[in-house]
Amino acid sequence: MEIIDPPKGPRMLLARKLITNCSSVLAEELGRATQKRKEDHNSGRLLLEECLEEWGVPVNLIEVRRTPERAPYLSWIEGTWRNNPLPGISLGHSGKWAVCALIEKGWWIGIDAEPANRGIQKNTFDMISCGDELDWLRNNPDQAIRIWTAKEAIQKSERMGMNLNPRTILLDKYIVKSLVYDDLMVSIAWRRAGENPKTPEDELLELTRAAMKDNPDFSIGCKTSRNAI
Repeated sequence: MEIIDPPKGPRMLLARKLITNCSSVLAEELGRATQKRKEDHNSGRLLLEECLEEWGVPVNLIEVRRTPERAPYLSWIEGTWRNNPLPGISLGHSGKWAVCALIEKGWWIGIDAEPANRGIQKNTFDMISCGDELDWLRNNPDQAIRIWTAKEAIQKSERMGMNLNPRTILLDKYIVKSLVYDDLMVSIAWRRAGENPKTPEDELLELTRAAMKDNPDFSIGCKTSRNAI
């Protein structure tokens, strides 16, 4: 794992790792996916494991879930009875590299990377931009890879993926930073977090907490409280 210096902002951890034929306890079952797809996915999840260990998160107690839009997020495994906040995550891969980003609680993050010298055909620019930005991009084609990775990072930080049309994304309306690390153009976007989907345990813990707040004498049935009656 190679750690990439993050931009100024909330606490973050950015890293990359060479894609290999590997496995991860956080990997999903991909069924009939190609070998390349499995290597991309598993390498990203193994990198996520290593980043979580660096962050101090017990990997054996968490799992990766997805929103209805397929955005990945961390959740405590059912049965651990924990709901303290976990870092936001984002994953990606390009060429020979997997990339991963973590961000402190209260934020969502998106990361995207492409080879810094990758060219993008001018006839595809109108799939990325429109209006004044499109005119500017046609006059500055060397900036296309930065614009593209920045918008991909924003799509991930908003947890919308391609449901957020890149042509409608105005970069100055978002927090997004791009940098060149070795041979990669890396873009990172972050925003204040919304709500993750709740698990049944989350809901029960919230109800219990509310009951304890409303009733100082509230107690959960257990051997100690029964013997005190």
